[in-house]
Amino acid sequence: MSKVKYYYDSETLSYRKIERRKRRTFKFIGLFILAAGLFGFLTMFITSQYIESPKEKALKRELSNMQLQYQLINKKMDQAQLVLEDVANRDNHIYRLYFETNPIPDEQRRAGFGGVNRYKNLEGFDNSKLIIESNKRIDMLQKQIVVQSKSLDEIAKLAEEKEKLLEAIPAIQPVSNEDLTRMASGYGYRTDPFTKVRKFHYGMDFTAPRGTPVYASGDGVVTRADSQSSGYGNHIRIDHGFGYVSLYGHLYKYNVKKNQKVKRGDLIGFVGNTGRSSGAHLHYEIFKDDERINPLNFYYGNLSAEEFDELLKHATLENQSLD
Repeated sequence: MSKVKYYYDSETLSYRKIERRKRRTFKFIGLFILAAGLFGFLTMFITSQYIESPKEKALKRELSNMQLQYQLINKKMDQAQLVLEDVANRDNHIYRLYFETNPIPDEQRRAGFGGVNRYKNLEGFDNSKLIIESNKRIDMLQKQIVVQSKSLDEIAKLAEEKEKLLEAIPAIQPVSNEDLTRMASGYGYRTDPFTKVRKFHYGMDFTAPRGTPVYASGDGVVTRADSQSSGYGNHIRIDHGFGYVSLYGHLYKYNVKKNQKVKRGDLIGFVGNTGRSSGAHLHYEIFKDDERINPLNFYYGNLSAEEFDELLKHATLENQSLD
């Protein structure tokens, strides 16, 4: 049997009996409020879990754009890596080979970064792995570019030195073929024109009329232009650097002075018959590191193959020298 319930009526100042209909109404309202609250909670929960807010949509778009940008950056880094590897390959196998210097080891080109974790501040983000890997690649490329840049600086210096060497080496015949009477005697054992004794002839004799122009065979500095050395008469010495020196003997007169800089092909003097000489000619010698060497190996700058073959024939004959 259900209990009878009362409520206090403030107007009559007495307790009044609660009728069943009113109790049902209150119960229905309570259930409705509870159901509405539960529905609202479920709606909010579902919305928060499965339906994106405008802010979340914007963040997602930004994240997607960022991923796309990193993908594009990585593609560009792939292309840069290929170009850098091609330059490194040519550096090691062409440039350094040509300039006779050691290649750069791969481990030096690809060396990483030791010590403290350089990327710790990039951890903890949604795309931390992508960001860290991209930054590692950028750092590696930058290091490889620095190594390659230093290498190319070194190659540039070597090229400059090589260019200076090529300009300095005595590389042309000091008397033009058009002015020659003949190539009288070469480097090696020859008969002395005065004693008729077989002895070593340390230069090459070019027969030409007195006053025939004599040209510097390479860039350098005139260290002597005098007649103080026994036997050479009026002669010129040019220091070409890199251990090379050329000598021009028995000159008629000079066209240069001591300490003067000259270029290959410059007019330095004229053929004569001074000193220990049996006729007008140019006596020509080349020194390398203070040792006399065969000048025949240094005429590649102004002789054709046919002219060189002709010169070779006469230079190898063991005949009588002119000094």
